[in-house]
Amino acid sequence: MVGFPIAKLVTLVIKQVSKPLANVAKTRAKNSHFFRTYMLMPPAQFYHWCEVRMKMYVMNLGRSSQGSTIPRLSEEAAIELGANLLGEGVIFGIAVAILGYEVVRQKEKERKKEQDESDFIISLEQRINDLAFANEELDTKVRELTRNMYATQHQLQIQGATLQMKAHEGQAGGASSGNLTRALVEAKNKISS
Repeated sequence: MVGFPIAKLVTLVIKQVSKPLANVAKTRAKNSHFFRTYMLMPPAQFYHWCEVRMKMYVMNLGRSSQGSTIPRLSEEAAIELGANLLGEGVIFGIAVAILGYEVVRQKEKERKKEQDESDFIISLEQRINDLAFANEELDTKVRELTRNMYATQHQLQIQGATLQMKAHEGQAGGASSGNLTRALVEAKNKISS
């Protein structure tokens, strides 16, 4: 219900703003012979003819007297009616121009909103793609580290087995077992670090 009073208010504002412009146009039109003769009087006479014909039809007079002629308006009355039609036309034209401007503005606003939403969606898709790529990189690094860990573990097991075999042989060898044990400890320390 709020829209109706606002629409009435907007219509009233448009009329009040357009009225001085319409009055200037009417005054200039009345003062110009060409404008008065060719622009004001013909539409006024046509309007008068349509109005009288409609009234006759509504009162059921038009059907019985098909050949009846409609009297023309006097020059003064035609000029006054034409000036009023011109004034109303100016007011209507300004209202249509304002309405057209508002429609174009709303469409532009809607287009900009859709463009912003589209840009936002595109940026989100780009971010998702970037995160997926980063995730794949991290997965690759984790697999590489896991592979390195297993390879190192395998090497340690082989070296440990080798050291145990040499230590076992060293105990049987006597004096060289001390040197062998030191060498094994050094090798283990190098592998650990």
